[in-house]
Amino acid sequence: MAKKDANAIVSGAGWILSFGNLFTKALRERGCTNDDIHALVTDTEPAKLAIGKIADAVAGIIQTVKNIFRVIIDYGKSLSEMVASGMYNWVNPDINGKNLSVEGTGKVEANIELIHFNRTMESDEVLRELDRMGYRPANLPELLAFGASYPEKQREFPIVALGSIWRRLGGRRNVAFLYSCAGGRKLDLGWCENGWGDRCRFAAVRK
Repeated sequence: MAKKDANAIVSGAGWILSFGNLFTKALRERGCTNDDIHALVTDTEPAKLAIGKIADAVAGIIQTVKNIFRVIIDYGKSLSEMVASGMYNWVNPDINGKNLSVEGTGKVEANIELIHFNRTMESDEVLRELDRMGYRPANLPELLAFGASYPEKQREFPIVALGSIWRRLGGRRNVAFLYSCAGGRKLDLGWCENGWGDRCRFAAVRK
């Protein structure tokens, strides 16, 4: 369907009627009464709040289906607080404010995409490919915001953030990644030089 056709349909009364019927049916299936449903179209603050929450939920679902994950990074938190927000079962103790810094102010919105190359790759190769595709690698605060907002995603595959690097003594580069093991959600560090398996997804943000 052409974009102009979709715009016309969404703007038309037919789409609104169809959506209203489907939405009303779904609400009734969940135990809502006619009075409850009617209250949504009244000019009251509770109705506006409810509609806003519905819109947020639907928008979030649409973006997730498109492999776009909206996160809010709160730079008012310390690194340890960002980590704690993820409620991980285990965290590598080297992920701390001494080794990895957090730079930013206020609350910042970002859209994280998970890029899958479906092959084993070295970190530098991934960075070149991301750049060619118009992405930059997600940094540690963005990864932590993702982990807190979408905690079950790392059970599907490891998620790597190449945008924040910590160099150990000796020069080895380490980056944070999320994964699951024995049912637990873990936040760990991996050596860039070791390469990444074909199951890995790379958290990235469009430039």
